[in-house]
Amino acid sequence: MLMLEIKRPTKIQTFNDGVLSVHEITRTDDGGESLTVKHALLRYEERTVGISRYYSARQENAEITMLLRVMRRDDISTQDIVVLHDGRQYTIRQVQYPRGIEPPCCDLSLERVTHNYDVK
Repeated sequence: MLMLEIKRPTKIQTFNDGVLSVHEITRTDDGGESLTVKHALLRYEERTVGISRYYSARQENAEITMLLRVMRRDDISTQDIVVLHDGRQYTIRQVQYPRGIEPPCCDLSLERVTHNYDVK
């Protein structure tokens, strides 16, 4: 018996919308918090925040203001902060890994921070 495998077409992803950096929050000697670079200069593509994603986040008392796709980094988490090239800072609320896209990437659902952290 001949088995045919149906291959899903691979989408080629570009990251042409800008540059960001991913930071982890660290404690300072005076008891405050600052940001330490985890990944510098990651290119991204801005995606549309869909209605389902937006309202699901609202139910969790979060407001997803931006959705960005970056090349896959397995150590990016919801404990990290994204800083865009213009200095705007966002908390990562969700990390997803879409399939069938080359190169492998991750989608970051972001919420604007209420106060900016000091960046080291």
